Amino acid sequence: MFRARVSVTAIQLLINMEMKPCLSFYSKLPSLQQLSVRWKSGVRPAPFLTATPVRALIDEQISIRGSFLPPHSPITLSARMHSDEGDLWESFAHFNTSASGTFSSTNDHSVGGSYLGCEPMGLFWGMEPAPGSREGLRLRKRNVEAPYVVRISLLEGHVSPSEDQTTELAAVNAERWYLSPGVKRIDTLQNGIVGALFLPPGPGPFPAMLDLWGMGGGLQEYRASLLASKGFASLSLAYIGHKDLPGPPNRVNVGDSYFKAAFQLLQDHPQVISDRVGIIGLSFGCYVTLRIATRTGVKPACLVCINGPVGSTVTLSDSEGRTEIFDSYQKYWTYDDQGYVIFKEVSLPANLPPDSIVELEKLDCPLMYIVGEDDLSASSIENADMIEETLRSAGKPHLFTRLSYPGAGHLIEPPYSPNARASLWSVKPKKLITLWGGHPAPHAAAQEDAWEKVLNFLNANLRR
Repeated sequence: MFRARVSVTAIQLLINMEMKPCLSFYSKLPSLQQLSVRWKSGVRPAPFLTATPVRALIDEQISIRGSFLPPHSPITLSARMHSDEGDLWESFAHFNTSASGTFSSTNDHSVGGSYLGCEPMGLFWGMEPAPGSREGLRLRKRNVEAPYVVRISLLEGHVSPSEDQTTELAAVNAERWYLSPGVKRIDTLQNGIVGALFLPPGPGPFPAMLDLWGMGGGLQEYRASLLASKGFASLSLAYIGHKDLPGPPNRVNVGDSYFKAAFQLLQDHPQVISDRVGIIGLSFGCYVTLRIATRTGVKPACLVCINGPVGSTVTLSDSEGRTEIFDSYQKYWTYDDQGYVIFKEVSLPANLPPDSIVELEKLDCPLMYIVGEDDLSASSIENADMIEETLRSAGKPHLFTRLSYPGAGHLIEPPYSPNARASLWSVKPKKLITLWGGHPAPHAAAQEDAWEKVLNFLNANLRR
């Protein structure tokens, strides 16, 4: 009973005394030591970092916000992630906290780092290979069924993340997806067609897109999977440089019949609306897109062409569209001071074999053509001019929509992905790096604006 009264008395004294730390007194009361530590840590909450939403499609904005920071203080926001090949990509931005000790990537200006100004997604499109990485990297999603996992860190002061002495104050992981929940991926290897089909959730039927990339070859799925995430059944088609295609990998060993069959495979799918199928092509895929629409007998509902030619950049060798190897037109290649190759003059309309140029006057569906005015890989401005003039002369100017972006390069892709101004083109018979063009901020703005307009164009022409 005596001990109980003493304990009550001691506690009452604590309640009545001023809240001043007295470590010698606390050390004599073991049962109250934990209370002392909690009180000390509660004086200032730890810095807190949020990313909203923490899981998002690649074309959706993420808002990053820091709080419980010292007012008017320099901080650094850092982002790091690994590509599917294992290479480290990173970016950083310098901010100054507000009077209330907060900052927001959406509303506040970066005063240094990978980008400047108020760029809500600058931390993502501003990413570059980490120092010491392999030369000539380009970020491309190989496995669309897994996200990019981006670690976003809050660092003390205006620093570079590569510096040895950096203090991490808080961190959060954000997932960036090309595939939304419920989208199905189906390998397509029937009737010789090599591709990947993506179907939106539900029974359909859906409008659809045939997705064509350029002479880099292989099977690129990330744009098609994102289109399916927006409600379009999409078939990404391989036509060069794939192990399941016939012939040498540096030749187009398929022709008109192959592309026609791929379009019809998509058109005939039970979950596709047969008369609402469009085609999208980048670079050489632009030429293939126009060729399918004007000489194979199929009737696409609309076309989207991005920085590509109106004719073949290599001589057609037979009626099936088989071509010579890509480097057969080296006389039009030019090089910069670093020895990087520029393919731009290869696709000047004046340099194209006349018999390869698409009969654009036969076009009967809406066409959106996207131009990067700093394109160093294709003469996209001149090709757009030729398309526009031909359709005007044919009495079809209403079919043509042109988007033109100063400072944007060749690789106008879905938004918020970093642009590669130059990247590795080949390793044999010799190492070759090609210039694509584009400057980070204007290229990022072009990708964001063009993607929104492409989706609006597709909705207008495929969901009518």
